[in-house]
Order: sequence, then C-alpha cells, then structure tokens
Amino acid sequence: DAQRHGLRVLPADVARSEWNCTLEADARSAGGFALRLGLRYVRGLRQAAAEAIVRERARAPFADIADLARRVPALRKDELARLAAVGALNPLENTHRRHALWNAGRAARPAGPLLEGLPERDAAAPLDPMNPAERLLSDYAGTGVTLGRHPMAYRRGELDRRKVRRAADLPRLRHGVPVRVAGLVICRQRPGTAHGFLFLSLEDETGIANVIVEPRLYDANRRLFLDASFLLVEGILQNTGNVANVRAARIEALEALAAAPASHDFR
Repeated sequence: DAQRHGLRVLPADVARSEWNCTLEADARSAGGFALRLGLRYVRGLRQAAAEAIVRERARAPFADIADLARRVPALRKDELARLAAVGALNPLENTHRRHALWNAGRAARPAGPLLEGLPERDAAAPLDPMNPAERLLSDYAGTGVTLGRHPMAYRRGELDRRKVRRAADLPRLRHGVPVRVAGLVICRQRPGTAHGFLFLSLEDETGIANVIVEPRLYDANRRLFLDASFLLVEGILQNTGNVANVRAARIEALEALAAAPASHDFR
C-alpha cells in the first residue's frame, strides 16, 4: 500500500536499520522520505543482538561481514545467516545474498590466532546469485514481506493466457460481465450480520480485488476458502458507485510460489 502511494520501502540493512522501522531522506519517494525496515523484521534475530549491532555501528562503520561478526560477538551463527539470507549484509561488501551467506558462514568459524593472518588462496564464493523467485522465497521466509515483485507478477503470463483480470482493471469494466480474478488472500471476513456470506480480499501486483462468496458456495468449498493462500475466482462483476466486487461462482487454489504471509481473518 505504501508503494502504491509513492512511498519507497527500503530493506533491512545492518549498516542503516535500527531495531524499529525508521524514515530516511529520499528524493525519489513521496514527501522526500523513504521507510527503512527495522531489524525486528528479520525473523529469529533477537532484539539484544540487533541493538548490539546498532551500538557498535555508531562507534565506527563495519568494514565487512567478518568485521561485524568480530565486533558483535552477541550475534549467533544462525542470526548472521538469517541477516545474510534477507540481504541485510549485502551493503557491507556490495555483494549478493549467497555470497553474503558464504562469508557469514566463514566469519562465524574464525580461523583462530594461529592462521588468521594467512591469506586465503581463493576467497571468492563459488555460488551464483539468487534468482528473483528465490529472493522472493527468502524474503517471505526471513521477514514475512517482500520489497521485490509481488508473487502474482511471476504468474502474470499464465494468468493472462487464462484471461484473469488484474485488480486495477476491474473498475473500468462494465457491471454484470463475467470475470476471473486471482491473488494472494490478505483478508477473510464473515461477520455475524452477513447471513453466512464470506468476503475475501485478493491482492495482486496492481491492487486488491474484493470477492463476495454466497453461503452455499462457501459451505461446499469451506477448506479451500479457509486454507488456500492463493485463489483464482470466477464470477460476475458488480461495479456500482465506483466500487467493484466479484460475486464468486467458482474457485480454485493456485499453487503457492512462496510461503505467503498470514492473512487477516475474521476480525
């Protein structure tokens, strides 16, 4: 939502992030500020370790990953690996995530005083960078969010062939036309006053499609509606008063490209 409103969101970074999210001056973002993700978004990173990073960084910038590991002994090996996997160590060496993982593993196993002064014959990591889909998986696993392309963007070619509409297309379509929509389920609502109707919010790379599910369809597909993270819905578009909803007639689950973040259900 922030990105759709012109606010840039910047990744967690051991050279810049605090524990909580912060604002940074940014000429490319709406209002002249960008939102920097805090280290608290890195799953498995303890607050005490993150705060130790921030304190030590204030004394002097980290030279590289090995310098970080040496100066912040509170960081456990698994925490260093988690930081590398989500790209939070990339700026230290202007590198990619797999290279950072390689160097983080090496930094977590110091050679000791006898060998630490000896140069390595080949210090380069023999690993290729993650591709976009792998970065997406790593983002969701490591932080629960991604600042790269939306998961649905990777399937847009397939969805276009199946004549699935983008969420942003719906307001421009005529009321009453049959449509297909698909997306990540971000919200499920079934209020007591709705007489058994279920309301879904499906997010794709362009916005959010609202779906109305009648009680009979819900009862016949209860587990699919409740368990699937990505859904394709066929139905009739209700486009009135600048509000577009899809009245569902058929649904199917889409194979998940990533471990999706939890939806906001029945609140």
